[in-house]
Amino acid sequence: MTAIVPAAGYATSSNCTFTGAQGHELSARLERPEGPILGTALFAHCFTCGKDLRVERQLTRALTRQGFGVLSFDFTGLGRSGGDFADSSFSADVADLQAAAGYLGTIIAPPVLLVGHSLGGCAVLSAAPRLPSVRAIATIGAPADPEHVRRLLDGDLDAVRREGSGTVTIAGRRFTVGRSFLEDLQHSSPRKALADFRGATLFLHAPRDAIVGIDNADELYHAASHPKSFVSLDDADHLLTDESDAIYVASVIAAWAGRYIGRDVEEEAQPTGYHVEEVTARNHGGYFTTLDTRGSRYAADQALAKGGTERGPTPYDFLAMALAACTSMTLRVTADRKGWSLDTIEVTVNHRRVHADDCQAPSGTCRVDHFEQEIRLPESLTGDQRATLLSAARRCPVHNTLKSQAEITTQLTT
Repeated sequence: MTAIVPAAGYATSSNCTFTGAQGHELSARLERPEGPILGTALFAHCFTCGKDLRVERQLTRALTRQGFGVLSFDFTGLGRSGGDFADSSFSADVADLQAAAGYLGTIIAPPVLLVGHSLGGCAVLSAAPRLPSVRAIATIGAPADPEHVRRLLDGDLDAVRREGSGTVTIAGRRFTVGRSFLEDLQHSSPRKALADFRGATLFLHAPRDAIVGIDNADELYHAASHPKSFVSLDDADHLLTDESDAIYVASVIAAWAGRYIGRDVEEEAQPTGYHVEEVTARNHGGYFTTLDTRGSRYAADQALAKGGTERGPTPYDFLAMALAACTSMTLRVTADRKGWSLDTIEVTVNHRRVHADDCQAPSGTCRVDHFEQEIRLPESLTGDQRATLLSAARRCPVHNTLKSQAEITTQLTT
């Protein structure tokens, strides 16, 4: 992440990058409000837009002034993001949103609010059921069906399908799209995704929207479950080119969302200092969990096969990391005290649960945790030096803790 630059109306704004679903570096911007954070929000721009378009910046800044920490980004192949837009699709945009949510979770907290403008609204509706932290969605001028975008494209779509790619025009801008882009639009349905979302939804739409008609908001509203709301944007245009419209939209979204998300992210914006030894874990749904300790933030998760999203190591991975780190530190201290020249120390730890050899109980009731450690040291060390270091490795504090019977006390607080 680049240096944080102060900006008017909010405490900080920083440019950053994260890896999208297709492996490309995506350009993003994180904005934090002055004072406590009401919640974290993820913003998805419209089809012909980007995070740096004036109206999109007005929307994110207005949301930030209302107390949200907002992450916006350019989808693959657009704006400053990597990749080729011709190779992208609506499904790829949804996957990029999931990647953005994972990134936001590692730097502040997973998003509780998704906001999408136009086709970005379709994308957040499709992504929401896959993001357990999300409690509220707001769309602005969103089509009820991504296929609506195809009808706005000016160009030889048959040639695109026949040749694999081609140039089209929408809202006066030229884009190269691929066959997969057109096919994906036909098979994507945010209305079906709405049936799987259990949070609150807000649909904002202008009756005079000449690009996406008001009937789209009606379809989405009826497809959503309660709690749901609709707000008419009167004479606003599709792109909210009047700054006052953008500010109004953001203020309405913030006031509405506050009813459903509370203020439980406020403390997450204040990481502890290095002198604080405790570890704090926070989980907003699913397995994805943020961990704060000594002024740093980490993320834990589970494998997809177990219902996780694979956005962080598992708890047992952290246990193995603790053993590997402690072993390497112990070896370094031992070598330094002996005055031995030791360049790189590499420790690999594997964890698995195995059946205890001396157990007489039925299979499955005598599983024990087995940590297999492999230490790589320079070949220049003598046999005696290696024996000394191996003995030291077996005495590292974490090794001793795992071998002993540790005591754990647990209590509930409010």
